[in-house]
Amino acid sequence: MPTKYLRNFFAEKDIPARIFEKKGSDGTPHMIPNEVVVEMMTAMGVREARGVENVLRQIDFRNGDVNHFLEHLSGAVVDRFEASA
Repeated sequence: MPTKYLRNFFAEKDIPARIFEKKGSDGTPHMIPNEVVVEMMTAMGVREARGVENVLRQIDFRNGDVNHFLEHLSGAVVDRFEASA
């Protein structure tokens, strides 16, 4: 279950859609939309979500690009996909 902060953050921000290309461990390219990364956040445990919240607060405070962080997290989407395959 996403934290209240995460729900509010993504509901209030107008984050432009992007697709990140990440290579799997065998070199297979994976196309990961940023919406999928945000969706993955909703499945995080509270402890993980708190860490993500802290990073998002710092990015927001500095008027940074949230998509840079989401691109970084897209690697975890690929890792989870490969682990479940």
